[in-house]
Amino acid sequence: MLISYKFRLHPSKTVQAKLQEQLGLCRWLYNRLLEEINKAKEDGRKLRQTDTQSLILKLKKGKPELNKVYSKVLQMVNYQLWSNIKALSKLKQNGKKVGKLRYKTGNSFKTMNFNQSGFKIDFQRKKLVLSKVGEIPIKLHRPIEGKIKGVIVKREKSGKWYAIVQAEVGEQVLPPTGKVVGIDVGIQHFCVDSDGNYFENPRFMDRTLNKIKKLQKQLSRKQKTSKNREKARIKLAKAYEKLENQRNDFLHKLSRYYVNNYDVIVVEDLDVKGLVENGKSSTLNRHILDSSWSKFIQLLSFKAERAGRRVVKVNPTNTSKRCVKCGNVLDLKLSDRVFKCQCGWEADRDYNASLNILNVGLGQSRMPVEGEPLPCVISAIEVLQGKFSLRSR
Repeated sequence: MLISYKFRLHPSKTVQAKLQEQLGLCRWLYNRLLEEINKAKEDGRKLRQTDTQSLILKLKKGKPELNKVYSKVLQMVNYQLWSNIKALSKLKQNGKKVGKLRYKTGNSFKTMNFNQSGFKIDFQRKKLVLSKVGEIPIKLHRPIEGKIKGVIVKREKSGKWYAIVQAEVGEQVLPPTGKVVGIDVGIQHFCVDSDGNYFENPRFMDRTLNKIKKLQKQLSRKQKTSKNREKARIKLAKAYEKLENQRNDFLHKLSRYYVNNYDVIVVEDLDVKGLVENGKSSTLNRHILDSSWSKFIQLLSFKAERAGRRVVKVNPTNTSKRCVKCGNVLDLKLSDRVFKCQCGWEADRDYNASLNILNVGLGQSRMPVEGEPLPCVISAIEVLQGKFSLRSR
């Protein structure tokens, strides 16, 4: 199993110029290989990945600058191109409407992949040594487990540089807890589980929205290609980067809590893209996208696989409208937050949904206990600080 570690790089101006130049050469190679593939299609010829791989050697003779880039990095440019082509073909097979693969323009090519070789991490001196680049100070803020298989150097839109270290690790099976849980994600609360725990939705976008709007307005007023416009663009990119980091930190810590404390985790198999496309409210769509439910479930699945846990995805149909006691389906609006059934069952709508999700995932009926204490509400700040301690009901 491969896991990734992301570390900040602090290249000098000289090294940064080398990295910029090599990224530009990689972008040129990507576009040149794509052009060759497009020409072959027009001529009725079929090219394979090995054909474009061989073409790199010929291109080096006509463009000696390519020799400034480590050979394995150039090979991975070809691999990235064919991976994109295969991804598009798969989307077409699934009935999605997709166009042709686009050429890379400007600073759109952001990564260089040193796969298997061409790199060395000096842990004592805290330096990343790259072939044909040199030494770069690296902030190793956490230990690296397993055998290092590759390093991806990435330039963010904010101008910051990062090293994504890929390491091969084995499973770290956690001891069984004997506990199962159903999770219902939402807007008002980020998620509610079948143990009655409510996690507050941090809504990071709402907190940053005014600042982002202000920076976007400043950017739009700058003259194109000017230095002031580039400065404004970097400020905006840093704001978005901070927003993403806050969201990822919250999702990682919350998913880790569930993986550590439950053997089986049942979630809804949501079509988030469909929810956004069918949504009528731009504010609601923004809250859905800001919540990042898909990434939360993805992190749950990844962490659970390594820990020997199990994540079960179930059909979300009527989980919020079905009574967990009698099975009656009510006609509820999104604004109806309390579930009241004719059988006498009354509970928070999201809590009722989490019990239904658990029942469907386990294929059994689990009736709630009458007269249980009020839910435990955990704030986003407590999640980020790791200070919360949840009780099992």
